Amino acid sequence: MSSFLLQRLMQALLLLLIVSMIGFAILHLAPGGPMSQFAAGGDMTQADLDRIAEQLGLNRPLPVQYAEWLWRMLSGDWGVSYRDQQPVLHIIAGHLGPTLELMLTSTLLAMLIGAWIGIIGAVKRYSIFDSMATIGTMIALSIPTFWFGLVVIYVFSVGLGWLPSGNRFTIGDGSFLNRLHHLVGPCIVLALVSTAVWSRYMRSSMLDVINQDFVRTARAKGVPERRILMTHVLRNALLPMITITGLHVPSLLSGALVTETVFTRPGMGRLFLDSISYRDYPVVMGILMFTAVMVLLGSLLADLLYGVADPRIARSGR
Repeated sequence: MSSFLLQRLMQALLLLLIVSMIGFAILHLAPGGPMSQFAAGGDMTQADLDRIAEQLGLNRPLPVQYAEWLWRMLSGDWGVSYRDQQPVLHIIAGHLGPTLELMLTSTLLAMLIGAWIGIIGAVKRYSIFDSMATIGTMIALSIPTFWFGLVVIYVFSVGLGWLPSGNRFTIGDGSFLNRLHHLVGPCIVLALVSTAVWSRYMRSSMLDVINQDFVRTARAKGVPERRILMTHVLRNALLPMITITGLHVPSLLSGALVTETVFTRPGMGRLFLDSISYRDYPVVMGILMFTAVMVLLGSLLADLLYGVADPRIARSGR
């Protein structure tokens, strides 16, 4: 198991290095560049811009800038925001809470509903419920997240007045119930696609296990069908879902970016778009690396859990 985890860790570190190189190069070679934020005011002379570039090290060759940035990041200094003059880690930490709230609640909702739909669809294969679930899944996967978010706001906020149209909580009321009320709309929007994905994977996994020989043997021995489903089928069908959980982190992050923008939640997604608009490159690179670490940690956790659940994977070293 230790060699299995070490191999995965080395692969993750190599991927982080590649992501950082590509992200740094794209940002600094894009039209405008980081100096455009300082020149936007119009009251900066060329001498002022040259002095700022010298202070920030932006007048040095790009490989040198990357090496210096990488060394500072590894030492715990992720830079300072061009816009707010605050440490990047401090800014990210201040926006992390709303995003984690949205991701965790939407994931839990999608897992519960999606697993239930997948299990019923597998048990009652080709039934009306299964056909309707398949049609609903295709529709959910085809609906753009931003469009569905606008529909939710128009119907449930503007039309019916049941849900808030945005923000994390009402100003002056930061209670748990108020935060939960503001979380309902974004959670439903972000969980829509995840529910569709979970239901299809769960159905396929259940059908694969149901057709195994040990299930037919249990039925031949007279084991009750409910016990077969809960003890034999469901337990084995959940193993592939561990991997899906880890690999689902990137889509959750991208979905959270769109959802937070539509509902004006002060999370990582909204911060990322605002930082790109202001060309606040230290914050953009910080968010890029932070999300890459989260994605790789999710994948590593999935590998670890799968290795514990099925030791053959760890022994094979795949």
